[in-house]
Amino acid sequence: GDDVVLEDGVKVFPNSFIGDRAHIGKNTRIHAGVKIYHQTVIGAHCAIHSGAVIGADGFGFAPNAQGVYEKMPQVGNVILEDYVDIGANTTVDRATIGHTIIRQGTKLDNLVQVGHNAEIGKHNVIAAQTGIAGSTKLGDRGMIGGQVGIAGHLKVGDDVRIAAQSGII
Repeated sequence: GDDVVLEDGVKVFPNSFIGDRAHIGKNTRIHAGVKIYHQTVIGAHCAIHSGAVIGADGFGFAPNAQGVYEKMPQVGNVILEDYVDIGANTTVDRATIGHTIIRQGTKLDNLVQVGHNAEIGKHNVIAAQTGIAGSTKLGDRGMIGGQVGIAGHLKVGDDVRIAAQSGII
């Protein structure tokens, strides 16, 4: 895209897309088939694996007076800090307003969904098929098992362990 910044040592593999005004930090690897939407900011030493989508619209719909759902504009962005790994076919939604943020050192497995305006703290590990709904805030150093569902607008503390197939409401 236009006005993209790729710092020194960035590697972008075939069939990837990087949207307008995205910024990719040094020594980050964008594997084949990754889609990075406009205004996404990715830090240094990150790895984004094949099929991941970073910065697509969040699930933002509101009913009108007739009860028909209409799309709400998603005008925020995604920020991935340094040393973040994103697994294959993982999606991180752009914020409705503001930012969806994944903090330094966090590792997301394959097939993880991060909703709009979520904030994931530093040095978390999150296993496959976990869904984190919009506006949820996770603390630092958490371990989240596979197939965990976390409802929206929650705050989860530091050093939390969530077993596989748990639901957090």
